[in-house]
Amino acid sequence: MVMPVPAAVLTESAVPGSMNDVRRSNLALVLGRIAQASADTHLTRAQVASATGLTKASVSSLVLELLGAGLVCEIGLNPQGERGRPGVGLQLNPDRAVMGMEINVDYIAAGVIDLSGTLLVQEIQERDNRDSDSGPVMDALALLAATVASAAGKRGVRILGGGLAVPGLVDAATSRVLLAPNLGWTGVDLDLTRLLPGTALGVALFNEANAAALAELQHRQANGGSGFLFVSGEVGVGGGLVIGAELFTGPEGHAGEVGHVVVAPEGSLCSCGGTGCLETVAGQDAIFTAAGISGSRTRSENMSALVDSLTAGEPGALLAVDRAGKYLGMALASTARVTDIGSVVLGGHFAVLDPWLRAPLVASLEKYAPGRIAAEQVSLTAVGQAGALLGAAGSVVRSLVEAPYLVQP
Repeated sequence: MVMPVPAAVLTESAVPGSMNDVRRSNLALVLGRIAQASADTHLTRAQVASATGLTKASVSSLVLELLGAGLVCEIGLNPQGERGRPGVGLQLNPDRAVMGMEINVDYIAAGVIDLSGTLLVQEIQERDNRDSDSGPVMDALALLAATVASAAGKRGVRILGGGLAVPGLVDAATSRVLLAPNLGWTGVDLDLTRLLPGTALGVALFNEANAAALAELQHRQANGGSGFLFVSGEVGVGGGLVIGAELFTGPEGHAGEVGHVVVAPEGSLCSCGGTGCLETVAGQDAIFTAAGISGSRTRSENMSALVDSLTAGEPGALLAVDRAGKYLGMALASTARVTDIGSVVLGGHFAVLDPWLRAPLVASLEKYAPGRIAAEQVSLTAVGQAGALLGAAGSVVRSLVEAPYLVQP
């Protein structure tokens, strides 16, 4: 995982303010440099000092603090780039981790990633959360989180905090779900402290599509900072907009809601209260209904049945997915015109249905926004179904790198 690094070195003589602020900034600078190193590179104290412009004595003192907090550890000797006696290499502590969690319409999930971004443990539990009170859902997630934390603990891993992704508009500062129509939640305050009690960083709240977009961004950073729109296909349709290697959420934090772009003005009522939104024709339930797939089966079983029908060439299924692809392309064309993005990443059921969805999607893009998004710029998710929890957890790791003083020795 590539971590951002503060742009400038703070020195006691150059920056006004408290000495404590200077030390905290330099602590983040040192941890950021260690986090930036590739998996097979273990920087020494001298190399960190050279890279940051800090004195060797300052770096040694800061590293001692990071060692005490358990955020880094020493590993072997590093002879590369050293004169004389080799130095001791440093790396992020593999025994420290954060937990990503997700509440979606038909499942809850929890996974533990270490500070380098490696997924260590993951559990997904199917559960019908539609129109459920938040209390029982949080109870179930707390039990799942405890189970996953216990599994990580048996491997000697200590969890420092976590992130929770939900399919709706959120106010992270107040831990409130403003609107999650497919869950039936409006203005719901979540007690996040019950999920990971006693952890240093607590739990942060994220929009599911934005979190998944962040996971895609982390994966793509090695290839540059071009922007893209991540489209999450679940019961609803979510979107995360990345511009210049940064997630763009808008003034109120709600940008990227491509699922509620109107594509069929005379169409069906949407769960958001609007009419003719993309979600009403390209969401999972809409596709299942149009394909004649329903009943008491779970959504994963419905998706398997849909794929079987598509593989068999059943006209109803093919028509339903063709229609979804057409309207998805229409929504993406409008979004591309407004945001100036030229690349799209498909996740959720859009990735699963790609063999049948792509042709009508590309044709629709070419019709409504010719030359704006090339066919080769429509790619599939690189992080899969775990994207939301990986993105939520990864955001917490980045916050930790920027403020390591939050974890006390």
